[in-house]
Amino acid sequence: QVQLVESGGGLVQPGGSLRLSCAASGSIFSINTMSWYRQAPGKQREWVATITSGDSTGYADSVKGRFTISRDNAKNTVHLQMNSLKPEDTAVYYCYAIVKDRSRSYFRNYWGQGTQVTVSS
Repeated sequence: QVQLVESGGGLVQPGGSLRLSCAASGSIFSINTMSWYRQAPGKQREWVATITSGDSTGYADSVKGRFTISRDNAKNTVHLQMNSLKPEDTAVYYCYAIVKDRSRSYFRNYWGQGTQVTVSS
């Protein structure tokens, strides 16, 4: 079994910064891609950013130039550096990873529990 735990959320003023982290733990053999999604109240969950095992990255247009996704493979952790935050960035941010655990020969999808980010003055 694999768990993803997000941290780093909180309340910040517009223009401020936050760094989210997501640590994978459990019987991990390898991790393929890791992503961040977010869901604002009353809205669908939307994709924010992805980083592959080869460190290729992709971003939603709404966060390009402001957010940076990175990973630390030694710690099985993905980060999301969020700069120039706007009120519309307010949402619960979820970590998503495609993981192969040691008991299986194939990859499975896992979601974290989410961390709240609120951007307000």
